[in-house]
Amino acid sequence: MVSTGIKIEDLTLNITEEIHVRASLEATFAALLEQLGPFNETAEDKPMPMKLEPWPGGRWYRDLGGNNGHFWGVVQAIKRPTLLEINGPLFMSYPAVSNVQYRLSQVNGGTLIQFRHAALGVIQEDHRKGVATGWGHIHKGVKKRAEAADPR
Repeated sequence: MVSTGIKIEDLTLNITEEIHVRASLEATFAALLEQLGPFNETAEDKPMPMKLEPWPGGRWYRDLGGNNGHFWGVVQAIKRPTLLEINGPLFMSYPAVSNVQYRLSQVNGGTLIQFRHAALGVIQEDHRKGVATGWGHIHKGVKKRAEAADPR
């Protein structure tokens, strides 16, 4: 047997973020579904629309047309307007699985989103380095969309 020197830290990913939004729970949740769905874009502001079926068992995927695309995950739990949880490979086309959780709560002045992305698998280094930037970009879009829809 050959030792590869892989540690558990090499096989896991854990990203957390708190996003404060000056909008109602309902407006923030709606903006989250829109940003993860048809208004999704890359960190370089290039459109990358996704389909998000917002019900238990619903798919989250990129539709390239002609029955082509990329499966990102499945809605494990949804409790409007306070929880969205997705499981799947996300952007990783290799042996890995992710759990993404958005927990929303009403706070003074708006909504707090508690975000967590945990993954297990053979995670490529470029993905490990870029994942926080990618999520941050998506979250800026959620905040901007929600605050524009429900200014306080």
